[in-house]
Amino acid sequence: MHNKRVLVTGGAGFIGSNLANYLADDNEVHVVDDGYLGTPENLDDDVMYHERSVLEDDLPTDVDVVFHLAALSSYAMHEEDPQRGARVNVEGFVNVVQQARQDGCDTIVYATTSSIYGSRTEPSPVDMDVTVNTGYEASKMAREKYAEYFSNHYDLSMAGLRYFSVYQGYGGAEAHKGEYANVIAQFADDIANGRSPKLYGDGKQTRDFTHVSDIVRGTVLAAENELDGVYNLGTGDRYSFNTVVDMINDELGTDVEPEYVENPIPSDVYVHDTCADTSKIRSETGWKPEIEFEEGIERVCRQYKS
Repeated sequence: MHNKRVLVTGGAGFIGSNLANYLADDNEVHVVDDGYLGTPENLDDDVMYHERSVLEDDLPTDVDVVFHLAALSSYAMHEEDPQRGARVNVEGFVNVVQQARQDGCDTIVYATTSSIYGSRTEPSPVDMDVTVNTGYEASKMAREKYAEYFSNHYDLSMAGLRYFSVYQGYGGAEAHKGEYANVIAQFADDIANGRSPKLYGDGKQTRDFTHVSDIVRGTVLAAENELDGVYNLGTGDRYSFNTVVDMINDELGTDVEPEYVENPIPSDVYVHDTCADTSKIRSETGWKPEIEFEEGIERVCRQYKS
């Protein structure tokens, strides 16, 4: 993308700030963020920051492309306040898209979630049947259905991206998220500081860990190709939490044992395993992940070795 006017909602957060900073090299980038999960300190100086809620009127939607990443993004946030979760994740989405449509923008890329696949050790294709078990998943599925409406009724390009376990580490833009940061960031910080990382259950659960730089590239490609529909962004590989701890110890030259604790999330809704089938976005854009997991772990640990 070059010489475009772009809006990134949730753009001061982890993924959003990486996306906004990447785009700002060649585009006019506006960020809307209410500061709940993001901080303007994540943003480069040439990104225009608006401390606003996606529920407000008169947002800066007179743009060529909207990247809608703003969301309450965890199970706990929605269980604590389901009404707020629905307002931000569903009403906020509709509000932003409607304002963008009225301002003449016809290309929207938005974040949905891979959690709706539930626990699967086999790669999950985007066309498989899914169900929702949490308020968070319900809100993201609602986004997908509203996106289908906007696409069918108004002929907008609506690309929904189901991200798989995005990480970067505290040396990137994750530090401000604390307990909501990806487990790789949390485990690395614990181990580097001699603390035992806390693993739920036996630590054998697996995730398709995807480096944020690959997520950013895929998200931009979705806009450039004016994709419409739902797509997975992941690696197709999965690693257990136990393996992650071992790899971080190896990288840091440490030998910190994990602490196994009871999982606070009910077992009937906890996603134990994830794995992406990315064949759809690969066939339509040529995207594929470039950061091997070993390199990703090295990048996460780099700040502790310098």
